[in-house]
Order: sequence, then C-alpha cells, then structure tokens
Amino acid sequence: MLHSLQRLVPQLGSVSRAEQLRSSIGALFGIAITAFTMRLMLGPNPAVPLLVAPMGASAVLLFAVPSGPLSQPWSILGGNLSAALIGITCRFVIPDPLLAAAVAVCLSIGAMFLLRCLHPPGGAVGVTTVLAGPVVDDLGYLFAFVPIGLNSLLLLLVAIAFHNLTGHRYPHLRPARAAKGSAAGEASQQSEAGFTLTDLKAALRAEDHFIDIDLNDLASILAAAQREALRRRAGDVLCQDIMMRHVVSVPPSETLASAWHILETRALRALPVTEESGRVLGLLRPEDFVGAVGRGMGRPAFGASGRLKRGMDSGLSVRSAVETIMAPVASSTLPETPVAELVPMLASPDVDHWPVCDEAGALVGLVARSDVLAALFAPQSGAGKASR
Repeated sequence: MLHSLQRLVPQLGSVSRAEQLRSSIGALFGIAITAFTMRLMLGPNPAVPLLVAPMGASAVLLFAVPSGPLSQPWSILGGNLSAALIGITCRFVIPDPLLAAAVAVCLSIGAMFLLRCLHPPGGAVGVTTVLAGPVVDDLGYLFAFVPIGLNSLLLLLVAIAFHNLTGHRYPHLRPARAAKGSAAGEASQQSEAGFTLTDLKAALRAEDHFIDIDLNDLASILAAAQREALRRRAGDVLCQDIMMRHVVSVPPSETLASAWHILETRALRALPVTEESGRVLGLLRPEDFVGAVGRGMGRPAFGASGRLKRGMDSGLSVRSAVETIMAPVASSTLPETPVAELVPMLASPDVDHWPVCDEAGALVGLVARSDVLAALFAPQSGAGKASR
C-alpha cells in the first residue's frame, strides 16, 4: 500500500537546496515588490485589490520553473489578461456565478492555447474575475488591466531582474531562425545527439499531450544525458590512453606525390599537416586525393563550384602542395581529455581522426574513430594502443 502511494509522488528532478532557496527568495521579492509598488501607485485605500490571489501561482512558475514555456513573458501577460477579459464577460453574460466560473475556465484554456500563452494561473484568474464581487461590476473590463494586468507586469519585471542578477537566464527566448529556416540548428542537434528537433516534435506529437519544457532545452538535456552515458561507458579512459603516438606529419609545402607515398607505404588513413612549431593545420586522407583527381590532377573536373573550381583553376598536379587539398582543422584536444568528449566531433562522416595536441598546441597524437568506439564498448582493451 505504501509503495503504491509513493508512486503518486512525482519526480521533480535533482534541484539543489541552493536553487530551491533561490527560487523561494525570488518569489518573496516578486510578491512583496509587486504589492508595495501597487500601494505606492494606487494609495493605501484603493478601490481595487492591490494583489490578486493568482499572482501567487504565477510566482511559483516565474521563480521556481522559469525555463518552461508556461513561465515566459507572453505566457503570464497574455494568459492572465485573456483569462481576465473572458472571466469578466462570463460574469456579465451568465447569471449563475458557478456556471460562469466553469465556462470562464473552459474558454480561458481554449483562448490561451489559441494565443500560445498557456499559463495555469490564468484559470484561477478567470474564476477570480467571476467571483470578485461588486468591484468588477464597478470597473468592468478595466479590472482586467488594474489589478490583473498591472500585477502580472510588475511580477514579470521583478522576475527578469532577479534571475539575471542571480546569474540565471530569463526569459528563455526561442532561437532565431536561420535564413533558410531552422534546418541548420536541427542539423547541429543531430550531429551530437543523433536526432533533430523535427524527430523530437514527431515523438511528442505521437504522445499527444503538453509538456512544460522548451523543445530546445529538452533536446539539450537529452544530448547532455547521452554525453553522460558515454562518459559512464568509457570510464576513465583518456585520449592519451588510446591515441596513436609518434605520428608522421608533413609540412604544408610537401608535394602531393610525396604525401601519397607516405600514406600508401605506411597504410595510414590520415596524415597531419603541421607547421614547424607542430601546430596542426589540417589532415590529409586518401579521400582527399581521390577528390583531387577529379579536380584537375589527372582528368578534367566534373563541376565548377567551391573547392572544385579552385582545383581546376590552380591546375593541380602531383607537384602541388598538400595545403591545396588538405581538410583544415579548426581545433584539437588535450591528451587528458576523456574520450567520450570526442564523440560529437567524430560523429560527422567526414571526420574519422582527431588531432591531440599539448598545451603549447604541438601535435602529440591522433585519435581514430575506431579507437573511440573500442574504448566505449570495450574500455578494458582501450589502453592497448598507447604505445603505437
């Protein structure tokens, strides 16, 4: 019996005591500042309430659950105002106050869904305006703006200031759309977590119920959970445990013929291109040479855009420098980096090796995708390549 009752207790996640205290203090400031500001603006004995009860519920969302869609600025302002206007209308149109309250909540939910400003305290606002008494009859629709609208605005301003002063992001804005839509953002999620926002939307659409979390935040949480799972699977294996040491490299001026000879005779899948200091400029792969053949080394190119056009214009030959076809490397990793952190970089089909450099930026090794997979799925054998 006790076990069955425990199942009714929801899992709220791991929220630190410090965050719980911060949220509670934020609500204290929010309600207090809103109430005292209303008193300063309207005087000690105003004709309207200085504070309406639904603001307590709004404070819970704004300060304890600030990242959810129900807690964003448009949600509190649009939700509370629309519900107030509907509640006042129901009070005037429906004589029975109990029926009027029920209809007000019903219509308020529909309106908030339609206006994309769902805010649970809006239901309480609808009931409050129906049952508020003569003050609503005297003020009419003005009651929706004072005190409902003004309370909501003041509470929102306090929440924005409080969260930002305590080092938290609020409001949570939707990401800006790229010039051609949101495909670029979704592709970045896919490269790290293996799914896109479109996939996430499809899964939630199949469930057909509302969840109070921003989809971008949910995608980030799922990606972070995946990274934690990879770290757990890899254990304490570091890049220095699995990287290929004593890596052969070539300068950017090395000829293509010489670089190909090194790749072929040593059966390498990647050849770093480095400066004299050891800083990695790029990587050469057999695929780069195959592509170069089609760009002018041995036969006419099949296209004339981007690197293809540059290959034709430069008249590539076996005596051309390797820097003309190498794949540039924008960053590297340290030997002490956990191998799980390389998964997002090696997830791209175009990247199968990753350079490992010391703190001075000099190349000290290469990590192959196959080595990372071995470390993730058979960690006990991952350190076997340390001497390569």
